[in-house]
Amino acid sequence: MATGYIIVNLLACVLVVTSTMVVLMRKLRSAAWTYAVQSLVLVCIFITLATTAGSTGLYLWSASAFVTKVVLVPAIILYTIKKIGDTADAELPVKLTPTRCVMLVVAELIVCFVAVLGVELPTAGEVRPALAISLAHFFIGLTCIVSQRNIVKQIFGYCLMENGSHLTLALLAPAAPHIVETGIATDAIFAVIIMAIVAYRIHRVTGSLDAEDLMELKG
Repeated sequence: MATGYIIVNLLACVLVVTSTMVVLMRKLRSAAWTYAVQSLVLVCIFITLATTAGSTGLYLWSASAFVTKVVLVPAIILYTIKKIGDTADAELPVKLTPTRCVMLVVAELIVCFVAVLGVELPTAGEVRPALAISLAHFFIGLTCIVSQRNIVKQIFGYCLMENGSHLTLALLAPAAPHIVETGIATDAIFAVIIMAIVAYRIHRVTGSLDAEDLMELKG
């Protein structure tokens, strides 16, 4: 196995650690900075893949991912948290304990590792661990959305899912046109902006970011 692919697999393991930290962190600002670190690791994976596979397009991917994921998305979320104020970090009950969340993440990783064993693609052979982790990010993001009651925290779940989809695309189709990644990233930015605005307006109306407060419709 080429050294570059070994590095990709190792960096993918770092993604799992940072994703789990984002899910478990109670402070939104800390989660935002951790997500920025994760996105920087994702950029490093793109650069390593570009160097190893000789794909010029992946260098462009890494540049756009740095701007959108490392800079813009955390900045949007941090700005939203600032606008909301101190109540953004109000303690809310969680639907899953940290221990159960970690156990669920481990189970998701195991399932995805088993699933990719049957994948036979030229670009996937040496990066199966990274591919399994990229697929698991969809479920880790879903775990964040389901287990957290804080609406802003649920936005992070969407962002984790989106990072996983980017990594999957880069691993399976490193020669894909840069415009594909740019389109996905642009959609994600607008989605985060819309969700941040909705979260802010919900807080203005209810005085809380608790998703449970939206379960009962009032006329």
